[in-house]
Amino acid sequence: MIRLGSNSQTRALILKNHRIEFIQNGGDFDEDSISTKNPKSFVYLATLGKYNELYKKYGVEDMPLLVADSVVTSKGELLRKAKNEADARRMLNLQSGSETSVITCMIYKSKKKELIDISITTYKFKEFDKKDIEDYISSKKCYGKAGAIMVEGFCKPYILDVKGYESTAMGLCVEKLKVFLN
Repeated sequence: MIRLGSNSQTRALILKNHRIEFIQNGGDFDEDSISTKNPKSFVYLATLGKYNELYKKYGVEDMPLLVADSVVTSKGELLRKAKNEADARRMLNLQSGSETSVITCMIYKSKKKELIDISITTYKFKEFDKKDIEDYISSKKCYGKAGAIMVEGFCKPYILDVKGYESTAMGLCVEKLKVFLN
């Protein structure tokens, strides 16, 4: 049993699908306090901030702690969660027909093991259909996701090439995590 220090339903689903038992306790770390525009630095600092908050609150004596965060980058721009329809549209148009990377950082700590990992999955997308973009935004599924990206949903038919794990793009590199759970 591990403690998932995240409010993400997608991260919870990844653990569930891989039969990793967990309880979910997210935190309140303010990512807006991070000023860097460097995607790798941002995701590391966000994950570390969440980890420090939850480690203070829960520790790892009762169960291991797992914290993760993701950001998206396309055309050199750091993309976080869409704030509104216009922001989601801007992000999706930036990714359309482009190479887009999802960078996920995770920190796992038990009494005996500690893992800090930054993984990147890069997609080459064909151009998104404008109507599909509008339907996706209207569905509200684009919110709460870094870069408004949903590789397991909206983006899937537009993927031309991928380098990396889909789980990384979904917010948690479970393939690397599982090695540390044994």
